[in-house]
Amino acid sequence: MTLFFIGVIEMVIVTAWTKVVTKTQVLASGAITMVNVLIWYYVLQQIVGDISNWRIAFIYAAGCAVGTVISVYLFKRYELVNKTDGNITEQY
Repeated sequence: MTLFFIGVIEMVIVTAWTKVVTKTQVLASGAITMVNVLIWYYVLQQIVGDISNWRIAFIYAAGCAVGTVISVYLFKRYELVNKTDGNITEQY
């Protein structure tokens, strides 16, 4: 179950990384990359340690999917709120 939550957190981090890279924020992108690599190191260690257990890879993938959905939704909502000065009903 830990890998599920790590997958969620990792995808939030990856989405944030994508945002800072597209805005060419050099130091922020480097810092986020460091955190992401350390997460990957832990994930690989867990999966390789029990390589025959496909369930842990599935749980991690499910967490990544949920994390992607959550982070993309939150970033999209943030952009809508900022674009309309807090009145998100204008977009609907």
